[in-house]
Amino acid sequence: MSLSPCPTLTLTGTGNVVFDTANLSNQRFVLFFYPKDSTPGCTTETSDFRDLYPQFLVANCAIFGLSRDSLKSHENFKAKLALPFELISDPDEIACEAFGVMKLKNMYGKQVRGIERSTFVIQNGQIIQEWRGVKVPNHAAQVLAVVQSLPSP
Repeated sequence: MSLSPCPTLTLTGTGNVVFDTANLSNQRFVLFFYPKDSTPGCTTETSDFRDLYPQFLVANCAIFGLSRDSLKSHENFKAKLALPFELISDPDEIACEAFGVMKLKNMYGKQVRGIERSTFVIQNGQIIQEWRGVKVPNHAAQVLAVVQSLPSP
């Protein structure tokens, strides 16, 4: 398990949350990047993290979802899915660039720049596990299994 420092970021999220990685440096959290609110894959992935949220809490682990969507879009998505965790807005791609998740993707035969579905487990200011090019089925459960295997922060 190779550790790398979590980038220092301050962004806004739903529920008037200020997502500040420096303030989270003594905690454990999951940060999952997803392409777009209310799309089928992103809805499934976010719902999976929602459904497992109580087990993440037992493991002393917060969850944050992040995309380039606006706070208004996030608030609607959060309400629609009754999410117990916050969604972070990154319209300027600050976090996306810091974590290296922006990729050229093919959509309907055209190359478009977008978020590569990626998840990071961060503890004590260090990225301790990452998944890139995530496939949605069972992903949230895989992340939970890793979190549950970690020693307490």
